This record gives sequence, C-alpha cells and structure tokens, in this order.
Amino acid sequence: MKLTINREALLKPLQLVAGVVERRQTLPVLSNILFVAEGNTLSLTGTDLEVELIARVKLEQPIDENGEITVPARKLMDICKSLPEDCTIELKVDDYKVIVRSGRSRFTLSTLPANDFPNIKEDKDSFTFSIAQSRLRCLIDRTGFAMAKQDVRYYLNGMLLEVNKHRLHSVATDGHRLAMCSVDADISQDNKHQVIIPRKGILELARLLTEGDKMVTITIGGSHIRANTDDFTFTSKLVDGKFPDYERVLPRGGNNIVIGDRITLRQAFNRTAILSNEKYRGVRMILSENNMKIMANNPEQEKAEEEVSVSYQGDNIEIGFNVSYLLDVLSVVDGDAVKFTLSDSSSSILIEDTEVNDSVYVVMPMCL
Repeated sequence: MKLTINREALLKPLQLVAGVVERRQTLPVLSNILFVAEGNTLSLTGTDLEVELIARVKLEQPIDENGEITVPARKLMDICKSLPEDCTIELKVDDYKVIVRSGRSRFTLSTLPANDFPNIKEDKDSFTFSIAQSRLRCLIDRTGFAMAKQDVRYYLNGMLLEVNKHRLHSVATDGHRLAMCSVDADISQDNKHQVIIPRKGILELARLLTEGDKMVTITIGGSHIRANTDDFTFTSKLVDGKFPDYERVLPRGGNNIVIGDRITLRQAFNRTAILSNEKYRGVRMILSENNMKIMANNPEQEKAEEEVSVSYQGDNIEIGFNVSYLLDVLSVVDGDAVKFTLSDSSSSILIEDTEVNDSVYVVMPMCL
C-alpha cells in the first residue's frame, strides 16, 4: 500500500479520529488507527470499544494497490502537526512498517495487523432517520452540560435521546439539575423510543457536527447508535439502564414568576460568583417586588452583593442555589429574556426562554 496526500487533508480527519483513541489501553491495537485505502478513498478508524469513528478522505490520485494497516495514532498525528503547512505526505507500507516521507523528512513507524483491529457491528433491530447537523448539535448544546460525570448511577453519565413521531427530545440530569430540549425532525416512527448515549459518545458526536444544514443519518439499534455523513461514520454503545422519569422532576404549580434580562442576570451572577465558596459555589437570591438581590460570601468573610431590576410581583422569597448551575443555563439560552418560576424558598426553580419554548431547565435549591 502506497499513497500520497496533502498534509491538511490528512491532519483534520486524523485529529478527529485520534480524539476517540484513549492514551492508556489494555489492548495495544486500540492505541492505533486503522488505515484502509481503497480506490481513491482513504478511511481512518479509531475506537476505544465504547465509541468508534470512521473518517473518510478523497485522494487526488487513486492508489495502485488497495490495503489496510494500523498505525500508532498519537505518533502519526504529532508527525503531521510538526510538518510544514501545505506539504505533501507519502505513506508506504513496507515489511510491516509504515514509512512516512515529506520533503527531506522520513519516519518509520511500527504497525499491527489490521485483522487484530476490532469493529462495532451494526444491530439488526434498528431504525433510521435524518436530521440537520445544526439541529442535533443544538439538542446536545442545550442539554449536554447537565450530564453527570462520574456518578455511581451510571445511567446519569449520559444523555437520554427520546424519539417520537416528527420530534426528537433530549434530557440530561446529574441529580441536582435537569435540562430538556426538543426539536422537529423527519421521523416516521410511531412508537416512543428512548436510548441513553454515554457521556463520551455525546461529547465526541458534538465535535463532529460542524456542517450546519447538511444532514446526518442516525441509526438506533438495540445496543448502539450510529451517525453517518459523507465524511464520517460515528458509532457509540448505548447505556444499558433505565433513565429517571423526568416528567416527575418538573416543578408543578409554581406561582412566583420572575422575568429578567438574560445577559444582565448572567453578568450579575458571574460577578457574585467570584466571592462564593469555591467548593460549594452557593449564592443567595432574594426576591422582592421588581427586584432581585444576589449575595455570596466565603470562609474568608468576603462578601459580594448585586441588585438587578426584574419583573416580579410575588411574595418576598430568599433561596440558595449553586451559581454554576444557573450560569450554565444562562449561557446556553439564546433569548434576550428568561423566566424563572418557583413556588417557595425550598422548591426547585424552573427556567425557560421567554421567546422560544423548546428548552426547559430545572435547578434544585441548596441550603446556605
């Protein structure tokens, strides 16, 4: 196998695929990328057995002989990064080694047989739909921040994707806050179908969805989800577990409604957070008629206080929150104004965009 390719044409897919590969692996072949050259197409595959990414590159010159081999991911990527821009790279397999040439530079890398490289097979009981990349990316951006990171309740370390007819719904929670978002989608599936995509799968998929209105084809099976475009095929295992009934978490009957300017509130919370307790990040929110006072202090006896004009006509309420949770929501909502709905000082707060009703956020209070 021998091929010639421009540095930039190789580096972009190489970086994407190398992002999937874990640095520390129990199987040596998992530290490698599978190269498959066929006709005028070069495919690069990386996997950690939980997620798999195949990136495809069109070659300017068809290769003489098809072939496949696995190459150390990090080393090849570092070599490509270090070479001059717009240079030409030649890859040649010779006696179970890969020789990389560019100008007067020459590198010889060890390889492992392509037969040793694992691949994730497609499920038989699967259904497929297509959606614009920007819409799927919006779902992930609006809810992904609320996923748990290393919770013992493993089903929280991911995102629920709920497929309904003509509607795609995402939910994420870490037990202290919850984020939900819905978008229209061309789905003909009549029955509601729920899957949990692991955290790494969500983060890697978001990294790939950069082509705006171009479509991505999603295939959901019994144990995997697959996203496919002309440029890549991404596969992730699903979490085998039952997601909490998120409908029960939504606060009902809140009669105290606060409407405020999103940017003004975000800036006020940001400033107050500077003097909050670094570990617990707690702030007090004190509501009175058309006014929100935000207060924070820390063990060094330092204090911060902000007052923001809001639209509010309810009872005086004092309530504590983790300021990071509020800032996360105010960072992903697009509208100029946000609506806070709550019942009393011990109830969760419901946060919504006043202009677009596709997203809902719940943040639990904390004792201060």
